[in-house]
Amino acid sequence: MKRAYVLGVIVMSGALAAAAAQLGAQAPAAPGGAPGQGGPGRGAPAPAITGIDKVNDNLYVIQQQGGNTAVFIAANGVVLVDTKNPNNGQAILDQVKSVTSKPVTHIINTHTHADHTGSNAELPATIEIVTQENTAANMAKMKNFAEPATKHGMPDRTYKDKLTLLSGNDSIDLYYFGPAHTNGDTFVVFRNARVMHSGDAFATKGIPLVDGANGGSGLHYPETLAKAAAGIKGVDRVITGHITGTNFLQTWQDFVDYGEFNRLLVNAARAGAKAGKGGQQVAAELVLPEKLKGYSLTGFRGGVDANLAAIMEELKTAK
Repeated sequence: MKRAYVLGVIVMSGALAAAAAQLGAQAPAAPGGAPGQGGPGRGAPAPAITGIDKVNDNLYVIQQQGGNTAVFIAANGVVLVDTKNPNNGQAILDQVKSVTSKPVTHIINTHTHADHTGSNAELPATIEIVTQENTAANMAKMKNFAEPATKHGMPDRTYKDKLTLLSGNDSIDLYYFGPAHTNGDTFVVFRNARVMHSGDAFATKGIPLVDGANGGSGLHYPETLAKAAAGIKGVDRVITGHITGTNFLQTWQDFVDYGEFNRLLVNAARAGAKAGKGGQQVAAELVLPEKLKGYSLTGFRGGVDANLAAIMEELKTAK
């Protein structure tokens, strides 16, 4: 598939349905565009990309302007994980060039949202884009890729449950364990580095954003994370979807704990729904164990009511 350089803001279509309608953007908006799913972004524009953070000798992370972008320097080129909001293609390339002269050969998109796929179409024609098959189907619905000039931002290669890219010390394992943030969340494991990129399945230490319009499931969220924790081996550190600053890199135990947090959250939502309580009350009454005391139960990434309402609505129809 041939790709051209396409610069400019690409606006994504489709509002989240019903309970997911208020979830909105996945991150603060890039200037002039919608970073996430449906409509203009909320709040002030995200800070500009100003640097690149080193994880080890061949793995880096670019923060800001959407989801955290991983930069993996392999023997024959560079693999990117996620491409942020629209209009950041050149900024990403500039940061890559600051650490290596090798060309970008692959993009892995962890899921469909435009703050993770937004600059796909702005990168060179030689790049192969890889996603989970459900993510490819979700991306096909986006206006971002509806025009002839931007269709090259769509995936070239998909997988169902597991795929290994490259080989030897460069091996990158892609895993899918079921619905969580969306129905196509990929866990990306840099095998030799013992590091995983979680995408927005582990975006922050707080109430998750569940995108039901793209197959996400708050009810299945803890189950999916538990499967990932049991099925992925040899990982010590995790690049999160949206934690920035010095804490963008979390431990494997933090990832395991996030699964427990989601299990407690779903249990509380189930009990609250039966008692006729709203999301704010459920969050206010939720008692977390000591190791989870730093977790946010306030209105971040869509708001308490919107996110818990999505889970409660799903519980109504669950068997």
